[in-house]
Amino acid sequence: MLDENCPIEEVRELFGNDRFATEACGCRVLEASRGHAVCAFDIAPIHLNAMGNVMGGAIFTLADFALAIACNIGEDPTVAVNNTIEYLNSTKGSMLIATCDADKSGRNLGFYTVEVKDDLDTPVAKMTATCFRRN
Repeated sequence: MLDENCPIEEVRELFGNDRFATEACGCRVLEASRGHAVCAFDIAPIHLNAMGNVMGGAIFTLADFALAIACNIGEDPTVAVNNTIEYLNSTKGSMLIATCDADKSGRNLGFYTVEVKDDLDTPVAKMTATCFRRN
């Protein structure tokens, strides 16, 4: 989808079109390369559930955003076909950071792990994903 040597500004411009993640949730791209992405958002009242914790859907959105970037740089267009997320701890800090890395990137399938931590290094969630590449 994107050339593996594209500048991060190009990645930010393309994935800025993911309006739910970028506009509604405030996700931003910190790092992006083939098979790797780091994304974050500052925790705001919009992210909180009724108990005052970051809502699982907001955490998933950040993880999914990082996944989309990591699996589409230097690859054919890729979509997730299966995601499993485990919520490990409530957030203690003021920011969430998702780091996605390819476990195996094949011709048609890719396998990825996304770790979500807060800015105090508290593990918040772990997502694994299987992705399909449209050749």
